[in-house]
Amino acid sequence: MNAKPSRAPRLRPRMRVLCGEEIALGPGKVDLLALIGETGSIREAAGRMGMSYMRAWKLIKTMNACFRKPLVEAVRGGRAHGGAALTATGRMALALYEQMEANCVDATRSQWKELRSLLRD
Repeated sequence: MNAKPSRAPRLRPRMRVLCGEEIALGPGKVDLLALIGETGSIREAAGRMGMSYMRAWKLIKTMNACFRKPLVEAVRGGRAHGGAALTATGRMALALYEQMEANCVDATRSQWKELRSLLRD
């Protein structure tokens, strides 16, 4: 028997880091980075997110263009079957973004408690 997901209200701040008019880093891009780091594959990461490989590449190109150094490096296929990896900058950007989200939760804890009391369970 599957347990039903909790419907209790919860706080989940999501930020977007802008580079001009482009989103350099945001919820979807962070999820993509995390999955690339986990799977070592852009195609696998895109598939798990329900997006096309081309869409994932477009997001990666935008991220790489917005940062001083690339966040993702890809190796072409062939005998080695290719793959992808987060660079040191990519790992750092991912960790910093996740820490910033956690800090947002901490910074708004008292307001969230008040707002939560106004919501239905």
